[in-house]
Amino acid sequence: MVTCQSANQLKTPAKVSRTFKMVSQFGSLGYTIMGKTADLTVVQKTIIDTLHKEGKPQTFIAKEAGCSQSAVSKHVNRKLSGRKKCGRKRCTTNRENRSLMRIVKQNRFKNLSELHKEWTEAGVKASRATTHRRVKEFGYSCRIPLVKPLLNHRQRQRRLTWAKEKKNWTVAQWSKVLFSDESKFCISFGNQGPRVWRKGGEAHSPSCLKSSVKFPQSAMIWGAMSSAGVSPLCFLKTKVTAHVYQEILEHFMLPSADQLFEDADFIFQQDLAPAHTAKST
Repeated sequence: MVTCQSANQLKTPAKVSRTFKMVSQFGSLGYTIMGKTADLTVVQKTIIDTLHKEGKPQTFIAKEAGCSQSAVSKHVNRKLSGRKKCGRKRCTTNRENRSLMRIVKQNRFKNLSELHKEWTEAGVKASRATTHRRVKEFGYSCRIPLVKPLLNHRQRQRRLTWAKEKKNWTVAQWSKVLFSDESKFCISFGNQGPRVWRKGGEAHSPSCLKSSVKFPQSAMIWGAMSSAGVSPLCFLKTKVTAHVYQEILEHFMLPSADQLFEDADFIFQQDLAPAHTAKST
């Protein structure tokens, strides 16, 4: 015959009762009972430090903190800095990673295969995917470089001097300027050339720019603009010589200036292209 007892009639062993009591006490105090392999919480570390200063034995401290005695011993000896990290260790050292960054900075236009080859030839054991990850970890991305005119030192100095002279110009002064220039437009797009490794904000860095020539064989379009408006576009089918440029000024620039500025004075701004600075112009 089986006799059923209610939950209140069941007797709980003394050992289990003490365990439940301890869990209840720690829960009410905000403590967390954790396994041997878990990191100690801030509360547990505080309890261990306090009771250790009072000279309490480690077994007593372990019960009060809700952790193992070995955890108390390691913490007291300042050896418990956290759990051992899981997962595979990195196959490259910080020194090897810095050597890869030096390779990237020496020539920003090397592709990933070239970077990987030079890096591994230096004795580093890493895959191509690891090379790519390390480069990205340092903030570099492979981008198409901006194209800027190739300038010598004298040209750079002249441009800098011009910019300093106009540094404090007012809006009213700039509104009197008629800016003009020719620009090349490619009808079909071919090979975009090599890509460059650069970080954010380095688009205009000299080491990340691709140099261009001034007069490529392509269709050119002349135009002008000011704060008052823009001029009609002039499509050029021939090379811009001094004679061609003079015709542009006569048939496009002057009529546009009369319309934009009327009878007011204006400043015509052009660059130092040979056709612009010719004596006949």
